[in-house]
Amino acid sequence: MDIAFYAPLKSPNHPVPSGDRQMARLLIAALRLAGHSIEVASELRSFTATPEAGGREQVAVMAKQEMKRLASHWRGGNKPDLWFCYHPYYKAPDLIGPSLAAALNIPYVTAEASWSKRRNDGGWAGLQSLVIDAVRQAAVNICFTERDESGLAAGAPEARLARLQPFIDVSAFRAEPAKQNPQRLVTIAMMRPGDKLESYRMLAGALALIDGKPWRLSVIGDGPARDEVRAMFARFGDDRIEWLGERQASEVADLLYQGGTYVWPGTGEAYGIAYMEAQAAGLPVVAQATAGVPEVIRDGVTGTLTVAGDTKAYADAVVQMLDNDERRAVMGRAARRFILQERSLEVAAKRLDQLIRDYAGRGG
Repeated sequence: MDIAFYAPLKSPNHPVPSGDRQMARLLIAALRLAGHSIEVASELRSFTATPEAGGREQVAVMAKQEMKRLASHWRGGNKPDLWFCYHPYYKAPDLIGPSLAAALNIPYVTAEASWSKRRNDGGWAGLQSLVIDAVRQAAVNICFTERDESGLAAGAPEARLARLQPFIDVSAFRAEPAKQNPQRLVTIAMMRPGDKLESYRMLAGALALIDGKPWRLSVIGDGPARDEVRAMFARFGDDRIEWLGERQASEVADLLYQGGTYVWPGTGEAYGIAYMEAQAAGLPVVAQATAGVPEVIRDGVTGTLTVAGDTKAYADAVVQMLDNDERRAVMGRAARRFILQERSLEVAAKRLDQLIRDYAGRGG
């Protein structure tokens, strides 16, 4: 099928790296692997940090211009077979696809759409209604987590929902890892306010509780909260913390292969692509049992999930990895099998193709 792909939060071509951009690119890769032709239909970012009328009105005007441009672009019989929208939610609804798909008489599909009744507070109700209307219209809404599926089911019981497990491209992790740094902890995360900063704060607090252990932490990531993050870890000194900054995707596998355990609390994580990359590299994970994190880590098998907000429990879980070579090795091997066998691009491509055929294929 010829698929028009749109990500209202962040285009796959956006210059700033993030999990959203990475998953958008992974979805495109999976669709292409399944034999579909993909066109990124629009670069319009519909995101606004607040629901204030001024900012939303400006986005609405640009969305109408995009609809006119695309209608003109596809005039003459070369319209797509399907509109595929990745991650519409209350701060970044799809203001183009639902109307355009209806006008073109083509199926509309969402992936990782989210809705929550509590988001209707604070002025977001109007934008939430746009999201849920799009969900109702969709031929299928592809959900990555149980949390998202439950939210959509609550907001639109009549909506068509299906599951696709979070996945990564495992091609960079085919080489068998040779563990040489069992005391090296690794984390990958952007440095920005909000949940990311809270996770860094919890990690720093947990490591302070186990300062007597012979660990060394490698941090991959950068961002506007860089100074705040570094200040949180200043107590440890340069001999304990290795600041690696932002790295290219091609470098990440090698850096993970040099680690022993992946540590990231994961406050508010939708699921966390980096968790899957770490496991593909053979690293067990220590995270919190919160938000969508349990969707990508098997507690007690590929890592340890601790109670949300319990810094002492988190620190104890890290110690168990540092002190028990056999536990760490067994979990690391299980983690690698889990991702390579169940969460690969190839597995996702087959599932995604089947969902499109079943719900939105020609004549479906």
